[in-house]
Amino acid sequence: MPQTLRVEIVEVQGNCPVYRGGESFYIEAGYRLKAPEPVCLHGIVSILPYYVALARGIPARDLGLAGPDGAAYVQCLDPHALTGGGTVTFRLTTEAAP
Repeated sequence: MPQTLRVEIVEVQGNCPVYRGGESFYIEAGYRLKAPEPVCLHGIVSILPYYVALARGIPARDLGLAGPDGAAYVQCLDPHALTGGGTVTFRLTTEAAP
């Protein structure tokens, strides 16, 4: 069974209307989104190509996503410097469900 992914917002560049940093949400069992606050669809699109592999235990380094701590990092698609919006960096790790 797939593990639970914790998705943390670690950095916001520009002005994101959804995230401020420090929030997190979960993807359980490889398909259930559990979030206490609103979730941005632009951010989810950035996570979609990787969440199943990560939840099934494929290491972030094998996907080319590993940061210095070994966690997977992706960022949303908003080019904030051009749009005036916000670019968000997400940190994805596996853990027990909250």
